[in-house]
Amino acid sequence: MKITAIELIKVALPMTHSFETSFGRLTTKDTLIVKLYTADGLIGYGESSAFHSPLYNAETVDSCKYIIETFITPCILQKNFETIEEFVKAYSFIVGNEIAKAGVETAFWHLLALRDQKSLKELVGGTRDTIPVGESLGIKPSIEEVLEEVDLRVKEGYKRIKVKIKPGFDVEVTRKIREKYPTIDLMLDGNSAYNLKDHLSILTQLDQFNLMMIEQPLASNDIIDHSTLQRLIETPICMDESICSAEDARKAIQTGACKIINIKPGRVGGVLESIKIHDYCEKNNIPVWCGGLLESGIGRAFNIALASKSNYTLPADMSPYNIYFHEDLVENPFEVVNGEIKVPTEIGLGYTPNDAAIAKYTVEKVYLK
Repeated sequence: MKITAIELIKVALPMTHSFETSFGRLTTKDTLIVKLYTADGLIGYGESSAFHSPLYNAETVDSCKYIIETFITPCILQKNFETIEEFVKAYSFIVGNEIAKAGVETAFWHLLALRDQKSLKELVGGTRDTIPVGESLGIKPSIEEVLEEVDLRVKEGYKRIKVKIKPGFDVEVTRKIREKYPTIDLMLDGNSAYNLKDHLSILTQLDQFNLMMIEQPLASNDIIDHSTLQRLIETPICMDESICSAEDARKAIQTGACKIINIKPGRVGGVLESIKIHDYCEKNNIPVWCGGLLESGIGRAFNIALASKSNYTLPADMSPYNIYFHEDLVENPFEVVNGEIKVPTEIGLGYTPNDAAIAKYTVEKVYLK
């Protein structure tokens, strides 16, 4: 397939309510839609779902746009590619910038699905017809508000509840949830807000609450400290920000830094690296689950396909769009029914990109040919 044009579309999606983590509060979610055009008339959609500022990692939506436009585009424009490996190799010299890479990489997967007349599920080797999903709850102004949302999501049938925490908003909120719901599958997400020097007593206290896992309590470069913490607590540590490649996963597993890994396709550069991490973890008996970066339905299409693979044994973070956004960027958004999502088997994304909605929320775009 010859790539004849690339379109980069920055959109700003208003959120239905603010979403707060340990690294900040969001009221609007910026994201970058990537469209690849081929000589034979195919259009592939992908997404670079970074944030407006370098909060989650070093990338931003604007940096993704810059990296794709300035460095990736010259590597792929007006060139032929037959496989995903060829495509990724073309820009593999670029260090980091994995969310930027994921935008073009996922768009190429869409092209492959269209060319080969296959679903994403079939392309990535998915085995499940449905995937279980959990809900991720942001930090609230009060414990009472957290409990109200837990009530709602449990009633809606979600298979797991994840609660964002930060120093000062951790032990007591977890205690209150456990008092009311002693048996639900509950996990906490620290988003790198803690360190062993100042917070070891807090992190060890959390061990009493029979948690599924504690996700990324320490900084992304603290694999050794995570290993120390994992030896001190029974609760499985799940790594998120620390894992940007299959090589990172190998190091984390071999040092005993975690017992679970959250694979976010955007964080690791796309679908191909996600599959490599999945396969390595499966060989080493480390369960994985699929997280997200508040993608639109375009980005979520790839997450859902990946989450249908065999070693994604834990519920995914895959909220329906209306929990966060007023409108999605696909015409047929996925639904969560009894805590599960049906994995599409239609050719291509499985969801139809909504160009009118994309245009409605566009704040900047560039067309390269």
